[in-house]
Formats: sequence, structure tokens, C-alpha cells
Amino acid sequence: MCSKPVTKAKLRKRGSGAQTVYEVLRDEIIELTRAPGSPIDEAQLAERLSMSRTPIREALVRLAGEGLVTALPNRTAVVANIDFLNLHTFFDTITLMYRVTARLAAQYHQPEDLDPIRQWQARFVQAVTEQDALAMIATNRELHAAIAAAGRNHYFEGLCLRVLDEGRRLLRLYYSSFEDRLPQAYAAEHEEIIAAIEARDVELADRLASDHADQIVAQIRGLIARDRRQKMVL
Repeated sequence: MCSKPVTKAKLRKRGSGAQTVYEVLRDEIIELTRAPGSPIDEAQLAERLSMSRTPIREALVRLAGEGLVTALPNRTAVVANIDFLNLHTFFDTITLMYRVTARLAAQYHQPEDLDPIRQWQARFVQAVTEQDALAMIATNRELHAAIAAAGRNHYFEGLCLRVLDEGRRLLRLYYSSFEDRLPQAYAAEHEEIIAAIEARDVELADRLASDHADQIVAQIRGLIARDRRQKMVL
């Protein structure tokens, strides 16, 4: 079994049915306890979570829509692979999305848009303090989603959400590179972007968002390319 047992109390807290399955699988996939490409056994899940296969299939459809699961022609599903060979295309896209959404938010936000942005940033900082990687990933997603919404372009907002969802496992690698102890200086980068948005400084918001993306990309690239060979005497 790829993860810790899920207790009935935990299931009641999380919800029931398809939502329960979705949350359990989502967390295991993002935490990388379910390896990319590994099969998802519906029968095993049904027994483990004490439910029928119907909510499991509903959850798998939702996860497939978020790019975390791949449905196969024989009605089975596997954890979506991470395409490391074409990772540069994801890096291009996430950098563009950070920049465009920050620019648009700086230009078009309304005063009421700033409250949810600040609230999600406060939750992100709390998650960083608690070294809760899943909470960091979730609050980071909602923070950037709130910035995208403030830009008032639903096309860019939709693309931004898709990229954020598909990039959650890479963000898990990013936090893992710090052993989940994200330096406060990197958490503060959000504060600077928010300040530029509030000041309606479009160019500054763009530059800060670009720098923020560059830092994340460099850290992930360094982790993937790290030399892990062991020197052995033969």
C-alpha cells in the first residue's frame, strides 16, 4: 500500500463520497507517495475507503481534468507522468502566467480584490512557518488564483489555474529541496508582488513576478540535475 491507512474519523472530517476519494488521492499524488505512472487500483481503493467504485470513478475524472491522473483506454487509470524531457515548456508557461496575471492585476484590480489576496498570503506564511508542504502548495495555488482573478481576464485566469494545478508536484519538489523549510525571503517575494499590484505599478509587478518564477525554476532545475552519485571503492 502506498500510503498510511485512512481512519474513519479522518474520512468524516474530510467529507464523503467522491470528495473524500478526490482529497485522499490528490494529496497522495502531490506528496509523490503515489509515483508518476503507477496504476490506481479501484478495487483496492474501494476496500480501503469502504465505498463503492462509483465515487472513485467520479474522483478520477476530476483528477484527470487537473492533469494529475491519466485515463487509459481499458477503463483503468494511472498517476500522470511528469514530462521531464519537456519541462522547459512548463517553465515557460508558468513564468508567463505569473507575469501576465501580475501585470493585469496591477492594472485592473478593484480595492475589494486585495482582501482575498492578502488573506491567502497570510495563510501561505502560516503554512511556511508550520513547514506544512501540502498547505503551502494549496495556499500558493489560491494566492496566485486570486491574483489572476483580480486581472479580470477569464482566459488567462483559466489557463493560470490549469498550470497551477498541473505544477503542484513540481512545487512539492521545490519545497522538498528546502526540506520543507522555505526561507522567509522567498515567502516575502509574494508580499513584494502584492505591494506592486496595490500600487498599480505594472512594470514592477511584472519584474517581481518574473524574478519569483526564475527563482523557483532555478531551484527545481538544480534539484533535478543534482549529482547524487556515490564514490565507491571497488
